[in-house]
Amino acid sequence: MITTRSLSHRYPGTQHALSFPDIDLPQGHTLLLSGPSGSGKSTWLALVAGLMPVQAPDLAAPDAWQFVVAGQNMAQLAPQQADAWRARAIGFLPQKLHLSPALTVQQNLALAQWAARSQQSGVERQQAIHRALDVLDVAALAGRKPAQLSGGQAQRVALARAVLQAPQVLLADEPTASLDDDSAHAALGLLYQTAQRLNASLVIATHDARVAHWLRAQDIDQNSLHSMSFKLGALSK
Repeated sequence: MITTRSLSHRYPGTQHALSFPDIDLPQGHTLLLSGPSGSGKSTWLALVAGLMPVQAPDLAAPDAWQFVVAGQNMAQLAPQQADAWRARAIGFLPQKLHLSPALTVQQNLALAQWAARSQQSGVERQQAIHRALDVLDVAALAGRKPAQLSGGQAQRVALARAVLQAPQVLLADEPTASLDDDSAHAALGLLYQTAQRLNASLVIATHDARVAHWLRAQDIDQNSLHSMSFKLGALSK
């Protein structure tokens, strides 16, 4: 779940802050962030993922500002706790997949477990990696390095890494960029089905109109779909 009230962010050296619409995204629901490049989508994602410092304003009414992600009050998340919290609670599928080229597929996922400070035994961690890869039909690629993967295979591996810790929130940044129609639809289906299997809240940030068309065309409870539109120079819900 994600709840925001009066959320904004001001970059150093700038006079004006980006102000974001309020949102209440229940657990298991889907949020589509749409808008052109540079309109604030990536900033919002980075704030939700705990990758940027939260700037809580000094408001007279304490309830006028709120920012909660996966049950965590983001204003109370200490910097030294952020990495471990993010690794446990947030699954992030970036536009650039950031798979370590020197590591195998299995080692890339093991690195994510280390970041999450997993308390599982070595055997349990290996089993979790195998399950995550197997569900996404890439278990046979565990010994390969990223350079030996196709684009579609690499995206599946990155998604397996993102959901390895069964996150409560799954974030995807431009997941259909540079994909043809068939590949885009396949990627969206994979994302949505994976989020539903985990009962994770899914957030898709995109400027690709095909994503909204795909979501509307599916047999999905429309009450579980939410949208936020970002515009250059202004934001509107």
